[in-house]
Amino acid sequence: MAYVLIQVKGGRAGQIAENISKFEGIRMAHSVTGIYDIIAYVEVDDLSAIAELVRKVHEVDGIERTHTAISA
Repeated sequence: MAYVLIQVKGGRAGQIAENISKFEGIRMAHSVTGIYDIIAYVEVDDLSAIAELVRKVHEVDGIERTHTAISA
């Protein structure tokens, strides 16, 4: 399990959260207030799958940066 904290470009958090919530492994993605614009909850089999999923997230237009927090 992991949480991916995402910063996006101007005002697109809702749309991007909706789009990435459809990615396999992302159980939910919510737009939030604060330093990050989106928090996504991820459930996958192993760390390499988390890395692969985060790479895919980075390909989405409008995403500026992410921070991944692995949960035990």
